[in-house]
Amino acid sequence: MAVGARSGTEEPEEPEGQGKTPDPATSSVHLSKSKPQSQGPAQPDEPADGEESGSVKKAKKPRAFWKELPILIGIALLLALLIKTFLVQAFSIPSDSMQDTLQRGDRVLVDKLTPWFGSQPQRGEVVVFHDPGGWLNEAPTPEPNPVQKVLSFIGLMPSAEEKDLIKRVIAVGGDTVECKGTGPVKVNGKALKEDSYVYPGATPCGDRPFGPIHVPKDRIWVMGDHRDDSLDSRYHQNLEGGGTVSANEVVGRAFTIAWPVNRWSTLPVPGTFDQSGINQTLAAAPAALGLAGAVPIVLWRRRRLTGERTPR
Repeated sequence: MAVGARSGTEEPEEPEGQGKTPDPATSSVHLSKSKPQSQGPAQPDEPADGEESGSVKKAKKPRAFWKELPILIGIALLLALLIKTFLVQAFSIPSDSMQDTLQRGDRVLVDKLTPWFGSQPQRGEVVVFHDPGGWLNEAPTPEPNPVQKVLSFIGLMPSAEEKDLIKRVIAVGGDTVECKGTGPVKVNGKALKEDSYVYPGATPCGDRPFGPIHVPKDRIWVMGDHRDDSLDSRYHQNLEGGGTVSANEVVGRAFTIAWPVNRWSTLPVPGTFDQSGINQTLAAAPAALGLAGAVPIVLWRRRRLTGERTPR
């Protein structure tokens, strides 16, 4: 018998793990640790029931501030352009024609919103308006640099190129305005008490008495508060419109002095324009309209009552 040969009575040993009944405890532990063989590329473990898939994902890294900055600047410039176009615009005072109410170099804010809704300039308001034609021929316009052009376009600084004027509305369409000798200015026959805004020492007419002038519909008569230093409606009666300005040329009402800080104040309508008598025409309008509307109703009722009394 060769060395190492086994006796025929001995049973051959079976390979480990074959032909034997695994111990339940051992088997359960073994199976729980084993992983099924994957036929494809390894897949990430799926979240357990009740666990949100987002909890195993990494939070998205926020974008760097320098990448967000151009977007923020673009939005800010767009908002500034919209505000300047439709809501409020800043204007610089270039002359002394509105002293003492406004000083040279003041920055005023102008309401551009209300004209979009059909609002018309009212007596006593300080308004900015485009040159009606020929009013600023004698005034040279400064040439702004490129930076000033960009800033004024988006409304971050007053425009130096636009030919605009700022004056106070004295009379509106339908009014009759006049000033004889040393004054006072009269609107619809009522004298204006202008001490609160006319430059001290200046006469109401300045050196240009005028009128009586009937202001056409949808036009205004404007004058500077410094009557001795303002080329206003009095000086342009030889031009189209007879010195009046079309309401369509009005940019908006100046409602506050925004700069410098120590000059901050509002620009209200003086009380003299609220006195009785100036608005007689406007006060009579509602009554006239009411009467016109009542006449058809009275006639209709009269016919109805007459018809009921007529025998059939």
